[in-house]
Amino acid sequence: MVPENLISLAFERLPELWLRTGEHLMLTGVSTGVAILLGVPLGILASRVTRLRGPLLGATGILQTIPSLAMLAILLTLTGKIGVVPAIIALILYSLLPIVRNTLTGILGVSPASLEAARGIGMTNYQQLWVIKLPLALPVIVAGIRTAAVTGVGIATLSAFIGAGGLGQFINRGLALSNNNLVLLGAIPAALLALIVDFSIAAVVWSLEPRKHRNLPPRVRAGVRTLAFLLPFVIGLGGAIAYMSGGTTGSVAGYNSKNRDKGLRDRVVIASKNFGEQFILGELMAQLIEEKTDLAVVRRFDLGGTMICHGALVNGEIDIYAEYTGTGLTAILKDPVLSDPEEVFRVVAREYRKRFRIEWLKPFGFNNTYAITVRKTDAEENGWENISDLTIVAPNLRAGFTSEFAERPDGYPGLLKVYECKFGSVRDLDPTLMYEALVKEEVDVICAFATDGRIAAYQLMSLTDDRRFFPPYHAAPVVRKEILNAHPEIRDVLAPLSSVLTDVSMRRLNYEVDCKKRSPYKVAREFLKFQALLH
Repeated sequence: MVPENLISLAFERLPELWLRTGEHLMLTGVSTGVAILLGVPLGILASRVTRLRGPLLGATGILQTIPSLAMLAILLTLTGKIGVVPAIIALILYSLLPIVRNTLTGILGVSPASLEAARGIGMTNYQQLWVIKLPLALPVIVAGIRTAAVTGVGIATLSAFIGAGGLGQFINRGLALSNNNLVLLGAIPAALLALIVDFSIAAVVWSLEPRKHRNLPPRVRAGVRTLAFLLPFVIGLGGAIAYMSGGTTGSVAGYNSKNRDKGLRDRVVIASKNFGEQFILGELMAQLIEEKTDLAVVRRFDLGGTMICHGALVNGEIDIYAEYTGTGLTAILKDPVLSDPEEVFRVVAREYRKRFRIEWLKPFGFNNTYAITVRKTDAEENGWENISDLTIVAPNLRAGFTSEFAERPDGYPGLLKVYECKFGSVRDLDPTLMYEALVKEEVDVICAFATDGRIAAYQLMSLTDDRRFFPPYHAAPVVRKEILNAHPEIRDVLAPLSSVLTDVSMRRLNYEVDCKKRSPYKVAREFLKFQALLH
């Protein structure tokens, strides 16, 4: 039974649901169409050239073994772009195997007697292919296309990880915010879409088989066959309308309607990483710019992580996102850890400007440093106060870290060198799930964020960084220099945030979103109004 609050959420998000469905259909339709244009000829070629069959099926089979997220990450690197381009290429590659294999199987499965009869009446090889082989192989070929299309609908949900949109965007946000209703808002329509796509392709096949509808009256038969044949095109048209009507705005829930009147000539693209605090910061910046300038704001929230956001900023695919000084210093610039906040800011501001033509604006006013965190009961029982207290017992503890922390020099590798805390096991966990894992005693230590409201709400305790390993992580807007030159007013519009955002206020905002499951848009808007920054 569908929860009542999920239904109300669906109605509240109906415009965005329409948009994301259109994006999902566009990703699936374009990739499947291109895969058909490539896969069917390749299957035909393999049926005629025996020595190509093994290598061709082997190559397409290997593509299927690459995990979807790994494929997206590889294509993200190769294309140098986020969004639709790498997503569609990935979906095409995943769709090739069933189409190529079924085309080859269908053609090779044609009865030798039928081919012998065709040769007997003087048909050329070309005529045999189009008149005999392909029509007889069509059911098998279509089965491969149906498999590719349905698989594409499922894999397309992962495309939101790199900013390609689609229904996966709801799922990603739901996972980031521990909001099951948001997850279902993406998962249920995606499942229904897979059924609809499969049914529409089956309808086309049905319309092309006279035996299936020979008992119908002639006029009814003609009408039903036409409707069945056109069904995929009608669905595709609906998806195109949804995509074109909303796709230019990049809107999210709460999107300011006056953006529609501003057009796309003067716009700014604001992005965020994939956790609650980033959504809040993204909304704070977006709403101030919408209110205080004539710029239209396009939101591209919930991108995969630091490197994806940074790459998109450098490539001009986004214009602004909130970054942390310590992250910029160690993860992007690969510089050694510094402890003085002002020095860290000077270094990242100077090097970003020189290397990337990116400007660091005035920091927001809070320091969201990493915080090695344990259950308060365990800390009190064992007398843990500092991170160094874990050095001896670390081999008996289970750690749960974000994937970034597990690899970054300012993360576990550096922590291991400075504190010699080699934990018994280390699991990669989503930023949101690691708190739940600690509370449920599935892990014993996590790399929490200092401004996260869940530390207090879940009765956790952050240990003191007594060897001053972690650099300061003061959050600040990072902006492409071209955008700032064209619209210098952005600097002044965002500057007031530095006087109202503190560790305490950020912790409270995060609590509202992460613990009370409130909308980042609404939380940000209430805060800005309370601070008299919005009317």
